[in-house]
Amino acid sequence: MANSAQAKKRARQSEATRKRNASQKSELRTAVKKVRKAIAAGDKAAAAKVLQESQSTIDRIADKKIVHKNLASRTKSRLAQAVKALA
Repeated sequence: MANSAQAKKRARQSEATRKRNASQKSELRTAVKKVRKAIAAGDKAAAAKVLQESQSTIDRIADKKIVHKNLASRTKSRLAQAVKALA
């Protein structure tokens, strides 16, 4: 356990950051699940609308470096490809 005041403060900050990052990652996973659910429903217009909303969430989280920008880009690409493939 931390002994100095500086180390104690750093531990508090790290824990707060960890919780914030975990929340953001959860938000990202939820956004992806919403799009996948809309795709599974088969409604292309609704899926496209949900994808649009989710893309901004994914980009925002990548900009904060919670996840790597390439992961965000790859995820958006795969979701867009799946929406486009709907009949």
